[in-house]
Amino acid sequence: MNMNLILLTASTTAAASSPFGAVADPIIKLIDSAVTPAILLVAALGAIYCVMLGAKLAKAEEPQDQQKAKQALKNAIIGFVLIFVLLVALKIGVSQMTTWYTNSIPTAK
Repeated sequence: MNMNLILLTASTTAAASSPFGAVADPIIKLIDSAVTPAILLVAALGAIYCVMLGAKLAKAEEPQDQQKAKQALKNAIIGFVLIFVLLVALKIGVSQMTTWYTNSIPTAK
């Protein structure tokens, strides 16, 4: 069984027993469904932008233009890697927070 499905099922069960869960469940589902396409979009845009900056670096004739293009390429790579890592951390963090939340709710007997 898919781990996200298990976590969302547990979250739905928790939502029934807690008012916080009723509010948090739709938000968790929205974040979980939006993060995967965002990761793919950032990776695609980052690759395209870096290729464009690489072409700009290859076309630069003067040393000043080469330095500017090299610095822009370095900054773009750092920025896109940082965004990618943060999105992956969000994807992992949502599942961990959902697990923590469902484990912290006392079960009704």
